[in-house]
Amino acid sequence: MTRKHQRRRQPAAPPLHAMPPETNPQLAKAILDIVDTQLRDGTPPETRQTFDRLVAAGYTPEGARQLLAHVVVREIFTVMARGERYDETRFVAALDRLPNLPDSEEASRLMDHGD
Repeated sequence: MTRKHQRRRQPAAPPLHAMPPETNPQLAKAILDIVDTQLRDGTPPETRQTFDRLVAAGYTPEGARQLLAHVVVREIFTVMARGERYDETRFVAALDRLPNLPDSEEASRLMDHGD
């Protein structure tokens, strides 16, 4: 008798709705709505490509959406903190790095000095 080999699921990203209590649940929903719109409309196409890559690597669809949401949040924060325009090249580069998220040192550097 042969046993079916099951793929191990990758751990999911920390869900936005499971963030500390001070996190606004409506904001978390709005960010996930942005992700869902990007996936539905295919803009940028790299969002769908990254979602498919993460799911193929073993992430759950919800885990993949959460990782994409982290990239969206980072781009929004960067735009607001620096007073810059949205940079699709920077956004796509962050998608390409998933499932790796920036560590706290890199995030601090981005806040203080830029890329």
